[in-house]
Amino acid sequence: MPTSSSPTPTPHRSPPLSEQLQRVAACVQAVEQGRSLTDSLAALDPFWRPGVQALSFEVLRQLGLARALLSELAPRRPDPAVRALLQTALALLQPPTANDERPSDADIQHPRYNAHTLVNQTVEAAKHQRATQRQAPFINACLRRYLRESEALLEQVRDIPEARWNHPRWWVERLQRDHPAHWQDILMASNRPGPMALRVNRRHLERDAYAERLRQAGMASHPFAEDGLVLDRPQPVDRLPGFAQGDCSVQDAAAQMAAPLLLQDLTVPGRPRVLDACAAPGGKTAHLLERADLDLLALDVDATRCERITDNLRRLGLQGRVVCADAGQPPHWWDGRQFDAILLDAPCTASGIVRRHPDVRWLRRPGDVEQLARVQAGLLEALWPLLRPGGRLVYATCSVFRAEGEEQVQAFLARHTEAARKPAVGHLRPGMGIAGHQFNDNVPGGHDGFYYARIDKAGS
Repeated sequence: MPTSSSPTPTPHRSPPLSEQLQRVAACVQAVEQGRSLTDSLAALDPFWRPGVQALSFEVLRQLGLARALLSELAPRRPDPAVRALLQTALALLQPPTANDERPSDADIQHPRYNAHTLVNQTVEAAKHQRATQRQAPFINACLRRYLRESEALLEQVRDIPEARWNHPRWWVERLQRDHPAHWQDILMASNRPGPMALRVNRRHLERDAYAERLRQAGMASHPFAEDGLVLDRPQPVDRLPGFAQGDCSVQDAAAQMAAPLLLQDLTVPGRPRVLDACAAPGGKTAHLLERADLDLLALDVDATRCERITDNLRRLGLQGRVVCADAGQPPHWWDGRQFDAILLDAPCTASGIVRRHPDVRWLRRPGDVEQLARVQAGLLEALWPLLRPGGRLVYATCSVFRAEGEEQVQAFLARHTEAARKPAVGHLRPGMGIAGHQFNDNVPGGHDGFYYARIDKAGS
């Protein structure tokens, strides 16, 4: 990252665009080399982080088109740093993605920055980095040519799937097979920013009471389900009334379905014994504890992520046992007592949450789907014996790929005659309303892509 090449600006002045572009290009280069955008942003000085994140998200949502345009402008592949800076500029020269489900005409017609200003600032960024300064004239020539020939160049690449949909070709083709009637809707929704949804801590106050607190703070919101509010405009969490005191959490509408689905009509003597496998960062763990008095065990294989679960529970004033362990290896952590309910939010490609994590589409490889499907199948087999007869397991993934959802569950049911599927929502497409389920069709911005299945074990 180029943070050492220039001092952090003082808080009273805005950071120069050229210096932001340096950092954005470094983030893009890191993604192209297989590193998470989250990790790159975490390494930045906090002063730079919000602006660089916003621009990086925009670039990654347009990266397929930027790659295709660069191939036309520079048939010989430039060095990685030059390539990243050019792709950054070409992406930001496109109309910005909208802040809601329906872009306004103004959003479609006007880029974020004046085109000539953006080109000038990109060249300035190149001049002040060792890896790109000798190529500044080349960068300038490429971008000036794009300004002159943009219409023709866009026409040349419009039929390239990666350029048209801003997802890898294999991803597009998989969605075409998995969702033949809806694949275009999924891709379009995945390229739009998701709304900011909140979950109100019902142990502290009612949802409508918190909505009134938001209104008094100048933040408009709309309700969904029993505990949720979606904000008209995203806000920093430190501006949310009572956030530090545990009155609310940030959680997408789709993720808020897990706890009600697991707990619905769950009646056992005393406190139900519940396992939240693969629980980090703890949003669903907390929601379960906010809704019911439970003997809950939360597992995650990563010690740092377990600390996040503990921190979240502490902020919300909730009690649950957190253990760092591999859910797929019960002999290492299970005490032999069966659970009344198990939530398995299994590791997956995260293909349903790319509107919030736009780097995911560029980090995944075609073989990841099958590899993760094997992990999911292994977890189902390992955890199923831990469920008591008459208990239920909710299987969830934040994926839109059928291999990680419907196909996975159908294969499990075929192996287990004692397993019975109960009504659940199945595959949720990103951005859609859920007619007939817990959310209104008009939830602004809809929700992430997800999959849910509830499986009951025969017996009493």
